[in-house]
Amino acid sequence: MSEIVIMRIGHRPQRDKRVTTHVALAARALGAKGIYVDTRDPVLEENIRSVANRFGGDFLIETGVGWKKAVDDHGGTTVHLTMYGQRVDEALEKIPREGRMMIIVGAEKVPPEVYERADFNVSVGNQPHSEIAALAIFLDRFTEGKALYEDRGGKMTVVPNERGKTVVDISE
Repeated sequence: MSEIVIMRIGHRPQRDKRVTTHVALAARALGAKGIYVDTRDPVLEENIRSVANRFGGDFLIETGVGWKKAVDDHGGTTVHLTMYGQRVDEALEKIPREGRMMIIVGAEKVPPEVYERADFNVSVGNQPHSEIAALAIFLDRFTEGKALYEDRGGKMTVVPNERGKTVVDISE
């Protein structure tokens, strides 16, 4: 399976803090190894590192990363999620399953150059919707859901329940 990282473009800390946090959380939960965010945001970094520390797994977060340099440096397939791209069910057949992958997720209008640099411009539906939803659907389909219930060796674990909530702190 590919080593997947996310590149978040257009993050505005005051406006997008919850949305970008949820992009990172969805990426982590669905098998990505990390996220780069173009705008420096130490609070976002701290929050995501805290989740990874408590619930386990090695999840990289780095903010203040220019998207062009990140795309050039990553050395693998680049997938841009956009409602203007090729349908996800058609694109998945063409996207390599091995090697490195960077998924670009925009917050605001992305520069036209993103469409040109991406190996694949992929749409999850052709209607306006959340980038969180697009990322979650793409990752779930690409990984065939394999990351959803993976044990990441965290200090805390959620015990599935039909009703109620059980979180166990196994570090005690």
